[in-house]
Amino acid sequence: MNESDVSAPPSGAAAGHGDLTEAAGQPVGAGLVKASYDPRLANEDLAPLREQTWSSYNIFAFWMSDVHSVGGYVTAGSLFALGLTSWQVLVALLVGITIVYFFCNLVARPSQQGAVPYPVVCRAPFGVLGANVPAIIRGLIAVAWYGIQTYLASAALDVVLLKLFHGLTPYADVHQYGFLGLPLLGWCSFAALWVLQAAVFWTGMETIRRFIDFCGPAVYVVMFALTGYLIYKAGWGAMSLNLGGEKHGGSTISIMLGAIALVVSYFSGPMLNFGDFARYGKSFGAVRKGNILGLPLNFLVFSLLVVLTASLTIPVFGELITDPVQTVARIDSTFAIVLGALTFTTATIGINIVANFISPAFDFSNVSPQRISWRAGGMIAAVGSVLITPWNLYNNPDVIRYTLETLGAFIGPLFGVLIADFYFIRRRVIVVDDLFTMSEQGTYWYRKGVNPPAVIATVIGAVVAMMTVVLPESAISWIDTAGQYSWFIGMGLGLAVYYALARRSPITASSLGAPVPAPRAPQSQGSEQPAAS
Repeated sequence: MNESDVSAPPSGAAAGHGDLTEAAGQPVGAGLVKASYDPRLANEDLAPLREQTWSSYNIFAFWMSDVHSVGGYVTAGSLFALGLTSWQVLVALLVGITIVYFFCNLVARPSQQGAVPYPVVCRAPFGVLGANVPAIIRGLIAVAWYGIQTYLASAALDVVLLKLFHGLTPYADVHQYGFLGLPLLGWCSFAALWVLQAAVFWTGMETIRRFIDFCGPAVYVVMFALTGYLIYKAGWGAMSLNLGGEKHGGSTISIMLGAIALVVSYFSGPMLNFGDFARYGKSFGAVRKGNILGLPLNFLVFSLLVVLTASLTIPVFGELITDPVQTVARIDSTFAIVLGALTFTTATIGINIVANFISPAFDFSNVSPQRISWRAGGMIAAVGSVLITPWNLYNNPDVIRYTLETLGAFIGPLFGVLIADFYFIRRRVIVVDDLFTMSEQGTYWYRKGVNPPAVIATVIGAVVAMMTVVLPESAISWIDTAGQYSWFIGMGLGLAVYYALARRSPITASSLGAPVPAPRAPQSQGSEQPAAS
C-alpha cells in the first residue's frame, strides 16, 4: 500500500468567513461535514479539513514554542539532580529528542493523511465509540499538563511581584498563608494567569497565533542574554561540561538511560498530541521537514543553553540552579528580573494554550460533538486544571520524575495501539468517511462501536507500566529503575498485545475485508467513498 491508498478530504472547496474553525494556532478552513456523517460523531472541528495549508515553517514554529517553555527548562534542568555532569545531560537530551522525532513522524502520518485530529484517528483501532477511551485519557493528561504549565508561569510571575513589592514576601510563605500546598500569593498569580489564558483562548485563534509568534523567539532572546550575563560574570574559563549535580549511586550509563527515558516521557504528551497539528500539514514531507528543524536542530540549541546556564550558576552563585526563572531572580537588576520573568510567563501562556488547551478541547468534543463544542471542551480542561492542584505535581525533581513516569505509563499504551493498528494491521490505509458513521456495516463499527483488542491492550499496558511506578523498591529491587521506562513499557506492551490480539480477532479481521478506495482525483469532492466491510 502507499499514501495514495488513503481516503482523504476534498481540497477544492474554500472556507468562507463564517466557516473558520478555531484550532491549532491559526485560522484554517473548517472541517467538511458531509450529509452522510452521523451527528453523534461529527462537527466542524472534528471533520476532515477542506484545506491543509501548514508548511514546514509552521511545524517548526510550533516546536520552537513548545520546546522553549519554563516547563521544558525546568525538566531538562532536573536531570542534573540525577547526578549527571553537563556533557552527560547534553547527550541525554539530544538522544531523547532524536527518539521523540522518530515517534512524532509515526504519529503524524495518519492524522496528516486523513486531515483529522487524534481522537478521530483513534476510531480506527478503538472503534467509533471506543475511541472515547483514549480521548478521555489523553484529555485528562492534557488537563494535568495545562495546570502544571500554568503553575510554572505563575511562579515566574511571583518572582516579579516579590522583586517589585517586598511587602508581599509573607504571603509567599506556604506555612503562613498556605492552602492545599500553595501560598496566597501563588493562588493569586495562578488565578490571574488562569483567567488570562481562558480569555485569550475565548478571544480566538488570531490572538493565540500572535502569542505563538512571540513565544519561541522571546524565550530564546532571554536565554541567550542570560547565558551571556553568566559568562560575563564567571569568565570564559569557567565554562565546563564536567560541572553538574551530586551523584547518588548507580552506573553512569544506567543513569543516562534513565535521563533519556525522562526526556521522552516529558514529550510523550506533545508526541501524542502532534496529530492534532500534523493534520494541517500540506504534505507529510512538509511535516517531516518541520520536525527535523523543530526537534533535533532546535533542541540542540535548547540543550546547549540548558547545560551552559545551569553549570555557570555554580561559579557565579556558588550553587547549582537549574530553574532559569530562579537564575534570573538572582541578577542584581530589577529591570532584568522583571523583563526575564514576564517573558517566561507570557511565553509559557502562549505555549500552554496551544499545546495543552487545544488537544483536550478536541478530546472532550469527540465525546459528544453536538453538545460539547471546541470552546466548551477547552473550558472543561481549564476547570479541571485547578482541581488537580498541579503545583503539587511539579515542585521538586523527585516529584517531577514521578509525575512524568505516571503520565508516561498512560500515554505509552495509547501510542502503541495506534502505531500497531495503522502501520502493522492496516498497512497505512484509513477510510476517512467510515470514521464518521454509526452504521453496523462501517469499517470501524466492530462490536457495538468498540474494538475489544484495543481496549484490552490499553488496560494491560497501562496497568503493568503503572506497577513499575507505584510499587516500592523494597518489594522488588529493580522496580525503581524500571519506573523510569514507564512510557516505553506501556508503549511496547500496548503495541505487542494489540498486534497479537488483532491478528487473531474475528472482530478486527472483519474490518480488514474492505476494498481499498481509489486514489482521490485532484479538485474532486466526490472521490472518497466509504468502503463496505
